[in-house]
Parts: sequence; structure tokens; C-alpha cells
Amino acid sequence: MKKAECTTILVGKNASIDGSTMIARSEDGGRTIIPEGFEVITPEKQPKHYKSVISHQKIDDADLAETPMRYTSAPDVSGESGIWAAAGINSDNIAMTATETITTNSRIQGIDPLVSEGGLGEEDFVTLTLPYIHSALEGVKRVGYLLEKYGTYEMNGMAFADHDEIWYLETIGGHHWIARRIPDDAYVVAPNRLNIDEFNFGQDGFMADTQLEELIDTYHLNPDRDGYNMRHIFGSSTIKDAHYNNPRAWYVHNYFDPEFGGKPSDQDQPFICHANRKISIEDICFVESSHYQDTPFDPYGDQGTPEQKKAFRPIALNRNFETHILQVRNDVPEEIAGVQWLCFGPNTFNSFVPFYTNVNDTPASFQTGPKFDLNKIFWLNKLTAQLGDTNFKVYGELENDFEQKSLAECHFIQHETDKKVAGLSGKAVEDALTEANQKMADQVYNNTIELLGNMVNEGHNLATLKFDLLD
Repeated sequence: MKKAECTTILVGKNASIDGSTMIARSEDGGRTIIPEGFEVITPEKQPKHYKSVISHQKIDDADLAETPMRYTSAPDVSGESGIWAAAGINSDNIAMTATETITTNSRIQGIDPLVSEGGLGEEDFVTLTLPYIHSALEGVKRVGYLLEKYGTYEMNGMAFADHDEIWYLETIGGHHWIARRIPDDAYVVAPNRLNIDEFNFGQDGFMADTQLEELIDTYHLNPDRDGYNMRHIFGSSTIKDAHYNNPRAWYVHNYFDPEFGGKPSDQDQPFICHANRKISIEDICFVESSHYQDTPFDPYGDQGTPEQKKAFRPIALNRNFETHILQVRNDVPEEIAGVQWLCFGPNTFNSFVPFYTNVNDTPASFQTGPKFDLNKIFWLNKLTAQLGDTNFKVYGELENDFEQKSLAECHFIQHETDKKVAGLSGKAVEDALTEANQKMADQVYNNTIELLGNMVNEGHNLATLKFDLLD
């Protein structure tokens, strides 16, 4: 049932460079390309009746009765497996990303099995939650309610943010769940494993379903002599974790704090961490596009052996289809506080665009169609990435220049727009933000076309099938 695997980054407001909360995730898929789009779901577009495509689980209409809010969405455009809204910010500037595929173990599955018939999954959570919540904590409570009532057929993590708080929730078995508030001065990196470690039932900043503590004690699930470590109790510590999950966290930790040290395969890397500096949007862009640069494990690097270059799964890879940074800003008016930084395709070869979320429509180039179309940025990025992968030494610098240029131009448009809307209100603000979003989308699209042209020109003499007149 699961087709996506991801890497989540969370940054508290006192850990960020500008005082904003930021939750980010790369949405990765499998062997088949999954085209992703960008939409605004207005209240009239929100489903009044809901049934999951994958599990056929029907949601009681009473659970959709509250008037929904407008929210942004990054859905799978085919709709074949449901909506998969992925991430967005609603009109109350509440952000949600869902979901991070996580691990489990046989002990909890033998007590509370995943719901094989029915239940909810990644397909459903954003659509059933984001338009109905007014704080990050309400997001936790809403998802907790849905899990306890309907169950889930997969293990997932998800994050919620508002101006002040970030909460991260993980599902446990078919119906149970845990959640932890991220300290304001901390960051989190969560790859595809159960991530929450130290847990204190009943204390501020920790939440769980009411039966979970008793379940742990009744079934003798805790392997530790003292305290509760949820990763030890409900998660995994496998060879796959050592090669697929842990190295991604290790690389991010050492980027944010070079004194972190450790080894890529370390199983007990901490959930709550602190950087040696304040974290910027560019920092998150870098780690979400990283592939173990300056280590022997970089597939594009010169340091490692062929075996080392294939030893660990990087964050950026061909299966990145959509990546977002949901930013709730605290130094601007409420009308422009929500920003959904968004990019499509493999992260090493694209650029984020900071879309204002107080809008009712999105740029056409980000409204992806299911078929190959170079007018759509998703497909254009897939093309540049596949060409760039053929010779990273040649094309890598071109991409770096493109990304720095694009981010700088988007920052400039954003600064100008923030100033422009200072004296506006209501629809005038929405119109100005829609215009700014279009400018940024057009600028990055044109820059990507320019990048592709530069790559073609640079690669002209690199073709294998050639025979010069002097040969």
C-alpha cells in the first residue's frame, strides 16, 4: 500500500535564523514516476463525504461536519491512489506535513496489528485534518482521534506547526499513537524509522493515547531498566536502518553541528538535537538536497570506493518527487506569515520556490499534469536531473549557480512583496500574493530552461557517439 518514503526536518522558532517555525519533508516514491502538483483547496472543494481509495474506509459525515478552512496541498496529480495531499498551510497559518514512513516491530504488531481491511493512511491524513485545525496541538488531537476510531494500515510520522509550536506524531500499531512537542531551540531529523526516543507520560510536551502506558506495562514491552524510549519499545534497530535510515540523520547532524561525530550506522542517534548556529531556509535546502558531500559515501564524489559510494541511501535521489518547507513567520503580519517553499523532482537538481499560502490559486507551471509536458516544472526538473546525473562533475556547478540565482531572485520578490502589502487588506492582499507567486514561478521556470540549455551546450562534446574531423 505504501509508495512513498521521505526525510523530515523540523526547526523550532528559536532555532531558526528569523524566528519562524519550519517543518520540511521530501516526498519520495518508488520505481514509477509520481507526478506531483500544487493546489489551493477552498472550502467548496473540500470533500463533504470521504472514502479512502486504497483501503475503502468511509469517514462518518459527522467527522467532516465542521466548516473547513482553505488550505494548500501538494497532491499526486493522477488521483489513482487517492489525494495524497502531502503538505500545506491553512488559512489560520497552521502547517501540516504527512507522512513519514516509519518502522515497527513484531511485539506491538502482535498486540495491535495494522488494520489490513480499512483504516487510514498517507493518502488521507492531510485532507482529513488540515482544514479543521486551529493550532499544532489541535492537529495532534485530531489525528489521534482518527487513529483511535478508524485505525491505520501503515506506520507513519507527521508534523504540525503554528507560530509558536511544532509537534511530531508517530503511529503505534493499528490504533495507538505518541506525539512530542519539539523544543523551541531544537531541530529534528526524522528518516524512515520510528524516531521519538525519550518519552515522559503525563508531562507537558508529551502526548499519547490514554491506553498506551498501560499497554507497555501489561505486555512487558519496555527493554530498558529506566524510563521509556519509544524507539526501543515500538521501533526497530535493523541492518536496513543502519544503511537506509541512520546515515541520513548522521549526515544532517554533522552538518548542523560538526562536533556531533559518530558513525553513519549508529542506531541511537538522538531525536531532539541542537545546532551550533541558527538554521536558515538555505540550510534546509542543502540537507534535503544532500548526497553525503565531502565524505567517502558520496555517489558523485572522488573519496570513496565503489562499494562505499553505494553503502548508504542519501536524502537526495532520483525518487524525490516533491519537497516542501512549511514556514510560519513571526516577523510579518498574519496575512503573509504562511509560506510553502516547494520544489519538484530530484532535490540535487532543482530549486525551492517560496509560495505565499494566503491565495486562492497557484501558478499554472506548478499545476502538474500526469503526462510528460515541459511546460510543467515537475517534468522539466525530471529532465534536467536525469541529464545532470550522467556527469555530475560537468553539470553540478551549473546547477549550483542556477539554484543560488533562483533563491536570490525569489528572496528579492518576497522582500518587495512583504513591503508592498503593508498597506493593503482583504482581497487586495490575496491578489498581490498571487501575483508574487506567479512572478517567482515564472522566474524559476525560466531559470530552469536556461539551465537546461547550458547543460546541453556544455555536454555537446561529451557525447560517446562522435567522430571529429581530425580523428
